[in-house]
Amino acid sequence: MRAVVQRVSRASVKVDGEFTGKIGKGLLVLLGVSQDDMESDSSYLAEKIAGLRIFEDDEGKMNRSVADVGGAVLAVSQFTLFGDVRKGKRPSFDAAARPEYARELYERFVTSVRALGLRCETGRFQEMMEVELVNQGPVTILLDSKKLF
Repeated sequence: MRAVVQRVSRASVKVDGEFTGKIGKGLLVLLGVSQDDMESDSSYLAEKIAGLRIFEDDEGKMNRSVADVGGAVLAVSQFTLFGDVRKGKRPSFDAAARPEYARELYERFVTSVRALGLRCETGRFQEMMEVELVNQGPVTILLDSKKLF
């Protein structure tokens, strides 16, 4: 699984003009699932993201997690994180998981984040979404479960 994690002061996602998820301070997580991913990848990323110390403490150091600052998570599925453009200019998405499997692992990720005590809003799987965010810092972290173990 791949995740783009952005520290935000606010973020939202809309489908057909309707908000499906909206948070204030917290983390926007764009999440991609590959064919090779398993349940353990989903759980691992949820724990890793929930524990990331990327919010500033009283001394201005990145030393607090999203839970420490009372923040929330907005998780948005994004298969394009597995776009491969090494050949040509049109991305190949062959490495991305089939939608039914990707949905299962995406939902497991959301469940895992919630089980860790965090509020987790979502986009709508396999829909055209409009994502808005104010990246605070900016702080953006790239995670890949295959590179973290």
